[in-house]
Order: sequence, then C-alpha cells, then structure tokens
Amino acid sequence: MPIRIMVVNDQQEMLDLFREILTDEGYEFVGFSYAIHDMDEIERIKPDLIIVDCMFGEEKPGWQMLQKLKLRRSTATIPVVLCTHSIRAVREIEGYLKAKGITVIFKPFEINDLLSAIRAALKHIQPSQSPNENQVVNTDQ
Repeated sequence: MPIRIMVVNDQQEMLDLFREILTDEGYEFVGFSYAIHDMDEIERIKPDLIIVDCMFGEEKPGWQMLQKLKLRRSTATIPVVLCTHSIRAVREIEGYLKAKGITVIFKPFEINDLLSAIRAALKHIQPSQSPNENQVVNTDQ
C-alpha cells in the first residue's frame, strides 16, 4: 500500500499542486479544502502524514485542528508538516512545534524542500491499510 498523505488547504490550486507532487512521488493523496474539526474523520482516513496550512483567511482553523490532533491519543503520533505563509505566527510557537515534532515549510516552497520534509517526517512509520486512493474532499464549511 502506498503511504497516505492528507493535505488540508483552503485553496483549490494548492490542493491540485499537492496532488500532482504527491502522486508523482507515489504517495496516496487525500485532500480537504477545510480544516477538520471532527477527529473521528481523521481516524477513519488513517493518514500516514498530514500537511496543513494553519491560516485560512483571517481565521486560524488549521491551527485549531493541529492542536486537536496533538491532544488526542489516537492522532497525536501522526506526523505533521505545517505549510504556511505565517512566519511571524510560527516563530511565536516555534518551541511548541519542535516539541511536538512538527515540521514547518514556508510558502512559497521549493518542491525538493517539501519532499525532503515529508521523507524526514515519515522515517519511522508503516503505510496505512485502508483504501481511499487519491480522494479529494471539497466542502464549503
């Protein structure tokens, strides 16, 4: 089974770009255009890694999602790559991110830097077993 990577980003163009990059590398892509508030959804999908943008417009639902992920036992060990423009906000919580093993990639990013961050985050995991190949969920919430 390929490694399943969930991408959460509110811009369709970014989801399309991530899908292309990840599937070209042999990863299974699952995309969401909104931050997931129900952690049961993440448990159902069983991603091996999550790439999330912490800022969505003026709100920070991606950051709230990240906090919920790390507070729940069943999702706390899922590796996360935070992909964001928010340099100042990330610098303010840099200690927390390091303590939780969260990798940060700043936009705009180089594809090779993204792939390196993904490989580093995935070093010690086994691919998931459920079949949701190349699924994209675009829901306005």
